[in-house]
Amino acid sequence: MSEPKFRVADFDYHLPPELIAQTPSPARGGSRLLDVDRAAGTLAHRGFADLVDLVPAGDLLVVNSTKVRPARLLGKRASGRPAEVLLIHPAADDCWIAMGQPGSALKPGKRIALSDDAAIETVAVLDGPNRLVRFVGISAEAAMTRFGRLPLPPYIARDATAADEDRYQTVYAERPGSVAAPTAGLHFTPALLAQLQSKGVGLGKLDLEVGPGTFRPMEGDDPARHPMHRESFTISDALTEQVEATKARGGAVWAVGTTVVRALESAATETGLTRGAQNTALLILPGFRFRVVDRLVTNFHLPKSTLLLLVSAFGGVAMIRAAYQEAVAQGYRFYSYGDAMVIR
Repeated sequence: MSEPKFRVADFDYHLPPELIAQTPSPARGGSRLLDVDRAAGTLAHRGFADLVDLVPAGDLLVVNSTKVRPARLLGKRASGRPAEVLLIHPAADDCWIAMGQPGSALKPGKRIALSDDAAIETVAVLDGPNRLVRFVGISAEAAMTRFGRLPLPPYIARDATAADEDRYQTVYAERPGSVAAPTAGLHFTPALLAQLQSKGVGLGKLDLEVGPGTFRPMEGDDPARHPMHRESFTISDALTEQVEATKARGGAVWAVGTTVVRALESAATETGLTRGAQNTALLILPGFRFRVVDRLVTNFHLPKSTLLLLVSAFGGVAMIRAAYQEAVAQGYRFYSYGDAMVIR
């Protein structure tokens, strides 16, 4: 058996806990931006608003317009003890794929009461932590409206507040479908988007449903053996035409976030993009040949995560390692509510 070129441990780094952002920046768009110039091999410290100066006219900015569902539901077991359910996505026969804790509360036939007249019942145990559940006395949509909470990432050590209802959604969020925000997009303001478009930068949208697997750490030594989570996405005819027109005139495609990279590269063929609703379990590792994405706007990601490997594949392992070391040294804020990086 041949040795893997890289090991999971190669993508570890020390992050002081105080650099994990627990709250958003005071103003949307006020984050710092680490500018990674691959051609020059340089790093520069900027503000996120400087992105307007970095994206040339004629280029295309592609964003993920998914909206985060209030998919976290808190209830009580028959014993009266608390339990929690996280809805992931709909399944057949009005059921949902979900996760929950404690696991013992989500055995087949057991119910978690949301109120006197509404409950969640486990139908079946699926692979790993996933469960098939159904709603009793209420629909899933009504349950999320009445009882749902925004599911903040596990490294944010607090409950969601009213402020998160705004700041943990992008300003261009449209269809609810995700359990986590496409966080690179959280930095954009309507004014910043208007500046880019008035400059002649195109704006394209796709929809990828971000699942909880985005937070799953890699296990073992060989990154290529990691079981990648599957996510649904849709490429519209309009976006396909925008990408093709941008490439034809020699412009660059800028992906806002790793979710956009996975969707575009999953849909890529030698002749263009596959249109319509699709699924992806694409694991992007160093050595991957990018066929669509030319530039990337992203946040800083967890150690030994698939997202860090994707960014390393795009920016170069050594370059991204140096960028993360610099970000830590300069006190950048990390993860979902943290600062941003542009790789160009």
